Amino acid sequence: MPDLPDRAAPDTDEPPETDAERRRRRAQFLRELAEARELRDRVQPRRAKTARLRHAMRMRTFRW
Repeated sequence: MPDLPDRAAPDTDEPPETDAERRRRRAQFLRELAEARELRDRVQPRRAKTARLRHAMRMRTFRW
């Protein structure tokens, strides 16, 4: 198995990531996450309904 670069020590060859790049990657990740949730909800409607009801109950009982 090849050695993977350590995430704690950034490579000096690459410039640091800009805020715009980080936001773009984050937006892409959130889009893919939402798409995956929608797919799971279509494939498992009963589980999706249960999750929606559980989330609604959590929101109703949350103290602001």
